[in-house]
Amino acid sequence: MPPSRPVPPTDSHAGGPSRRTLIAAAAAFGLAPEAVRAQAPGAAPDTPAAAQSEPAVLQAAPGKARFRPEPAPEIPVWCFDGKALPPVVRVKLGQAVRLKVENRTDKPLSLHWHGVRNINAMDGVGGVTQAPIPPGGDFLYSFTPPDAGSYLIRPLIVGGASEPSGRGLAGMLVVEEANPPAVDADVSVVLQDWRLQDDGTLMAFGQTALAAAHGRLGNLVTVNGKPVPGAFEARPGSRIRLRLGNACNARATRIKFEGVKVYVAAVDGQPTDTFEPLRATLPFPPGTRYDLMVDLPEEEGARCAIEALIGKGLTLASVTTKGARITEKRAPIGPIGENKRLPAEIKLQNALRRDVVITGGAFVPKTKDGTKDGAAPDPVYTGDPQKIWSVNGVSGAVGLQPIFSVKRGQVVVLALRNESGFPQALHLHGHCFRLLHPLDDGWEPYWLDTFQLLEGRTARIGFLADNPGRWLISATVLERFDTGLWTMFEVT
Repeated sequence: MPPSRPVPPTDSHAGGPSRRTLIAAAAAFGLAPEAVRAQAPGAAPDTPAAAQSEPAVLQAAPGKARFRPEPAPEIPVWCFDGKALPPVVRVKLGQAVRLKVENRTDKPLSLHWHGVRNINAMDGVGGVTQAPIPPGGDFLYSFTPPDAGSYLIRPLIVGGASEPSGRGLAGMLVVEEANPPAVDADVSVVLQDWRLQDDGTLMAFGQTALAAAHGRLGNLVTVNGKPVPGAFEARPGSRIRLRLGNACNARATRIKFEGVKVYVAAVDGQPTDTFEPLRATLPFPPGTRYDLMVDLPEEEGARCAIEALIGKGLTLASVTTKGARITEKRAPIGPIGENKRLPAEIKLQNALRRDVVITGGAFVPKTKDGTKDGAAPDPVYTGDPQKIWSVNGVSGAVGLQPIFSVKRGQVVVLALRNESGFPQALHLHGHCFRLLHPLDDGWEPYWLDTFQLLEGRTARIGFLADNPGRWLISATVLERFDTGLWTMFEVT
């Protein structure tokens, strides 16, 4: 059952630069958040987490950020270690992540390691896989990621994920390959947006109308905690690895690349056969990550940019080439390797098959001419504000039992049906899946853990249930998650 040719996802080199050099080069571009040590000093790969010494500390607390030029004031946000820049936690494959998270906010907190095929107790879903960290409390996250890749760090607490995320808590986990591709800079790019009032402060949380419709869409966009666009310089001919992650509460967009040819090397953290995005554009719903390989133009003064297709287009960052051209001979950009921990194929013949049906949300009132003052009417919701969304007829807001249970090693095929009036960005916890073709005759040639399902559509995914525990299928639009759009399954 061969996969299809690589296309964009739908709606080892010895002697390369050191990690310190790569981080310093990325910081020179102004794009790299500060790296956080995530294991004990001197810890070697394959050291059991329990044998490590004192963990690093990551403190979540109130802080301030300036999103508009002076004299506009700084505004209250939540951040890690007093910095509005989302941190990047870096380890090498085989090394343990050991972080004690201290909650100095006034709300419960837990951190989900979005995309990591984690051990269940460390998945970071407050109220399901762990007790939420209370204000003034702490929790030790201790695990060894099984796969190299780029992963997001997002708050995820049943009934309370939107606020800590919307106030700014986000980050990225980078698990470096044993033999990473040779590049001049390894740059992490975390996209966030913020919903500000006229006075520049954050709009109040818990808005039913937002949760029942598109979610908390911000009116100010930042990259790595700084307002866009960012303008940076790099030497002509530089080869850059870009790790893009969408940590917005709700904003699904498409990103486009101007003035440069980019190659997708990994989707949702998992390596793929390298391909060029169709029309230089990629879908980018919340929770999605891409690893991109880019060779900058060799002439000085060339400009290239990343744009988000928001409104008429919003430039997120631009790079202008300046300085001496890099003349080092390199092979053409190619695949960064494969993950042999994932199955070569998924045997669908004896799969357990289940339907997952999403309902709920607001509806658009019908008017005589279908418009209101020349525009579509506003969506309306009149039900329970705590149980806006349901999966298979049950809202996650009421507490759930698993919708199915399977033995470890069983192949599962889920038919995901979106009967709501809005696109749904969905995330499978603890596993990676293939997006199946309609006739069970193949699958898309990349692994995913997050994808967007358009309204009125059905998609089928297949995965090997090889990770024991209770795992969520959840909305990545966090206002929807808070109001019931999640369910769970069990692997025994």
